[in-house]
This record gives sequence, structure tokens and C-alpha cells, in this order.
Amino acid sequence: MTDDAADAAGTAPDLRASDADRERVAEVLRDAVAEGRLDMTEFEERLDATYKARTYGELAPITRDLPVAGVTPPPVVDLHKDPVPQGGWAGRIVGGADPGATPWAVAVMSGFERKGRWVVPRRMNCVAFWGGGELDLRQADFSAGEVEINCVAVMGGIQITVPPGVEVVVRGIGIMGGFDHREAGVPGDPGAPRVIVTGVAFWGGVGIERKEVRASKAQRRREREARRELRRAERGARGVQGAHRRMLEGHRDLLGEGRREAREEYREERRDRRDRRGYGE
Repeated sequence: MTDDAADAAGTAPDLRASDADRERVAEVLRDAVAEGRLDMTEFEERLDATYKARTYGELAPITRDLPVAGVTPPPVVDLHKDPVPQGGWAGRIVGGADPGATPWAVAVMSGFERKGRWVVPRRMNCVAFWGGGELDLRQADFSAGEVEINCVAVMGGIQITVPPGVEVVVRGIGIMGGFDHREAGVPGDPGAPRVIVTGVAFWGGVGIERKEVRASKAQRRREREARRELRRAERGARGVQGAHRRMLEGHRDLLGEGRREAREEYREERRDRRDRRGYGE
């Protein structure tokens, strides 16, 4: 979809696409490869472009030559309000803290846990003393584009899990303990929130890891299974072609043998005629 065509249709190809939009395109590609419209190389190239696409305009060309449109047409832009694509980063930065939530998470010889759908406050304080805590941000919303999580772990541990695409800045230290810096410096996606982790770990540890949600893992597993099925089908097709080729070669051998026998009979008959003429028959 070109920009001129999109403007004429009242759509906006530069709007951010959601995860659901990308999954719809991926589903069309899976159907296309199953129907033989795409080979394995084309499928993998287009699937990679699908998951890298950020806008409707980048998604539209991926399925342009396929019989089913792979992406829902972009919504008409309302000039009186800013459109917020659901499922994208813009929809997860809510601009305010959950009124029922507290900016503190404390575990003293016990544990705390924040996971699933929740709102990360602009500044959050976590304390683990002879205990442990877990903050899972993979399905969380954010009260601001930049949030700070201050962690104090004393003979305890705090684990922070962030989704892919989020930028992580680590400013904590470990004293006879560990403060994880492995995810620091990884560039974030455009428009994604920034998570700053500060604090100290004394005879304890603060861990930070980047993981996908289970749904994404399951989807990638299905993609791998689809590729394996396609490869098995291609091997089966090559096996059938090989069997046909061997059968044709067998037919050619039979025809060649028949021709040789016919020529031999013809030569034998000519020799018999010559012999009869020589005897004056």
C-alpha cells in the first residue's frame, strides 16, 4: 500500500502495527506455504520481515501477492484524538500508576511477587532481607516511558524479568554479592519503555533476564514444527519423483529390450530367406 493510496483511502500506513496484526500476517503465510504458494525460503524471509515490521505500511507488501489480505486495514485517523494501536508499546505506557498498587515490595524472611497484568510505577522500591522477590514485566503496563526499580537485597535475592524490546539500564552494585549487568546496553525498540535498575546487593543477588512470554515461545515452536512438516513433505515429494523416474527408466529398459528382440528376429528371418535362396527353394 503506497502512501498516496493510503491517503486516498483515508488510512494511515505509518501507524504502528500491533502484535495481533503481525500474527494475522504470519497465519496467512503459514496457509500460503501449506498450499504451495510459497516455498520454504520465501516463507522464512517473509516471516522474518513480518516480525520485524513496525507499521501497517511495512506489513502490507508482505502479503500483497497472496489471495488473502494478511493485515487488517489501518483504521481511519481521528483528527480529534491520537490513535493508540492496541498491543503495541504505546498501548502499554498508560501514563499513571495503578491506584490500588503500592510502589513498595518487601520480603523479610518471606517472598513477594509481581507478575501478569500490573502497572509498574514510575519509581518502585524492592527490599529482600533473608527472602526473595520476583518482578515479571513481560505482561505489565508502565506508568511512564522511563521507570526506575530500586532493589536492596540483603542475604536475599530479587529477580527481574523484562520482555524483548525493552531497554535496560543497570546502576546497581554488589557487595559480597551479585548485581546482574548482562542485559544492560541492549538497544530497545522504538517507543519501548526504559527500565532503570538501581540499588545494592549485600550478601545477596539481583538478577535481570530477558524472556519472551509463553505465547511467543509457543508460536515460535509451532513455526519450527511447520518448517519440519514442510521439509518432510518436500522429501516425500522428492521420493515420489524418484519412484516415477525409476519407473520410467524401467519402461525404457523394457522398450529397448523389446526393440532388440525385434531386430534380432528380423535378422534371423533375413538369414533364413538367404539360406533358402542359396538352396534354390
